[in-house]
Amino acid sequence: MKQKLEEIRERARAELEAASVVEDIEALRIKYAGKKGELTNILKQMGKLSPEERPVVGQLANEVRSFIENAVEKKKAELAEAMLEKQLEEEKLDVTLPADVTPLGHKHPLSIVLDEIKEIFVGMGFEIVDGPEVEYDYYNFEALNIPKDHPARDTQDTFYITDNILLRTQTSPVQVRVMEKQKPPIRIISPGRVFRSDAVDATHSPLFHQIEGLVVDKDITFADLKGTLETFIKRLYGEESVVRFRPHHFPFTEPSAEVDVQCFSCKGKGCRVCKNEGWIEILGCGMVHPKVLENCGIDPEVYSGFALGLGLERVAMRRYGVDDMRLFFDNDTRFLSQFE
Repeated sequence: MKQKLEEIRERARAELEAASVVEDIEALRIKYAGKKGELTNILKQMGKLSPEERPVVGQLANEVRSFIENAVEKKKAELAEAMLEKQLEEEKLDVTLPADVTPLGHKHPLSIVLDEIKEIFVGMGFEIVDGPEVEYDYYNFEALNIPKDHPARDTQDTFYITDNILLRTQTSPVQVRVMEKQKPPIRIISPGRVFRSDAVDATHSPLFHQIEGLVVDKDITFADLKGTLETFIKRLYGEESVVRFRPHHFPFTEPSAEVDVQCFSCKGKGCRVCKNEGWIEILGCGMVHPKVLENCGIDPEVYSGFALGLGLERVAMRRYGVDDMRLFFDNDTRFLSQFE
């Protein structure tokens, strides 16, 4: 039995020295010193020994068990230290290497153009206001002289949430909300997102941005509207810009007009950019309809005003020569990086 105990010690020593992973070491501990290990099996046979031999074999068995347990802990510590050294070697940092350059973000092209438009209007004394994107039918249509049976509703592909609540199709509802709460003089612009059930293509999107403008005061005329828009367009596109007004119809303005700017490419001669018309449509405008003023509690006999609305994407496309508005929403860094 002494010989078997010595053999267990030597085999355990050899196998522990050869072990290279912690899992193998634990398996060896169980094999030799576990409850069903070889050392336990030897001790179960001590009943066959004489009273004189039992203390001697018992002491040797305890020494072997202690040796195995100490050897296991020592080997685990050696492997842990080796693994740490390997990890430190693999993860060492050369502080002399140049640092990675983290690219800085920059404004989106729509934000660049919007900020410039805001700056122009603020410079002319306008305030910037905001309104809800989820709107009541009353503010989006009825208060703007577009009742439920009005044919203009047929051209508005509207996202309805309920019969009376919708995603706004224009930023004009902000005008109504401002006029209800604030008495003239009023001079505001309202940029924001609007929603229409349009199929996505190069010039249409179910989500786009509008900038609404409103001025209400005593003795406001169409001449004030023309002067404001000419100043705005010349500051936006350059002093050499040529502007024209064309009669149009909007339910909430009377008279109404669409505003064109002479093509920057051909100077009015006609080319691919302007579809051979020589002019590029920029925005719609007009004098606020007296009924809209009445709906907001403003006396049209005392006050008058003008309103204007332009699409931010359209202005940005003209500014940068972009022919597909989807590029503004795709988040392709190859496209956006051009506007740093």
